[in-house]
Amino acid sequence: MDGQELQKVANEYATELPDVTFEHRVGPNWELYKVSGKVFMLMTDMPGHPVVILKADPDEAVALREQYAEITTGYHMDKKHWITAAGGPSLDKNLVKELVADSYRLVVDKLPKSKRPVDPGMNPAA
Repeated sequence: MDGQELQKVANEYATELPDVTFEHRVGPNWELYKVSGKVFMLMTDMPGHPVVILKADPDEAVALREQYAEITTGYHMDKKHWITAAGGPSLDKNLVKELVADSYRLVVDKLPKSKRPVDPGMNPAA
């Protein structure tokens, strides 16, 4: 999956999730995806290639970086809690959707119960 397809899949899946808002910022070019006002996904172009930046459980983030060459620490984000996914041969649609869903759930879990659009234990796109 190349970087453009990665961003397309992540965008399509994220916008289907409950209570997601989208914000485009220019200079530099960033796309922010929020749930109840909190960012769970960002997209931008690192020099030369499109990337998706997602929140991740710190232990899971380490495992993902070890398993996938396309996943690195969060670009311009907290390196422990965020990951960056770039296009490459080992990423597929299902993995991208899983990463987006996990990021969304991590953010929803930290929201006050009154602001949660879904139960964090449930599949958000179901």
